[in-house]
Amino acid sequence: MIFVTVGTHEQPFNRLVKKVDELVSEGAINEKVIIQTGFSTYIPRHCEVHKMMSFDEMQENLKNARIVITHGGPSSFIEALQFRKVPIVVPRQEKFHEHVNNHQVDFTKLIAKRMNNIIPVYDTSDLLETINNYDEIAKTKNAGESSNNKKFNRKLEDIIDELLEK
Repeated sequence: MIFVTVGTHEQPFNRLVKKVDELVSEGAINEKVIIQTGFSTYIPRHCEVHKMMSFDEMQENLKNARIVITHGGPSSFIEALQFRKVPIVVPRQEKFHEHVNNHQVDFTKLIAKRMNNIIPVYDTSDLLETINNYDEIAKTKNAGESSNNKKFNRKLEDIIDELLEK
């Protein structure tokens, strides 16, 4: 199962939701897909859809997913890491009116470089290739970091402190 979460930010993330639905519709993705769509206005027709989820539902889906795809909000991808998943992170982008600025892009790039424990996808046209090669790509990531929460949190705090100094 593939679990997609776009978080609870009030701007739609139709670019990701629509792309995943299209991939299922075309038969490019052949497994069950569950999408938490948040405030997205595009309604998928080929996936199991939940506008919002309770904490327990979210935890259950993260636990059961083979692949987790999240937006670039730290809470979402950190949760996936806590379940020892290497998440595919598709950051929201200002140019698509998905967020007020590009902080998710900047943060995703920084975490990918410093921690090497997420799989960033900035262009949704690259999503299928990333899904198809997920197992091989995930092997190159620091999955061990995700099971060491204290070390991860310490590094994350250092990164945030550094960003705030700029």
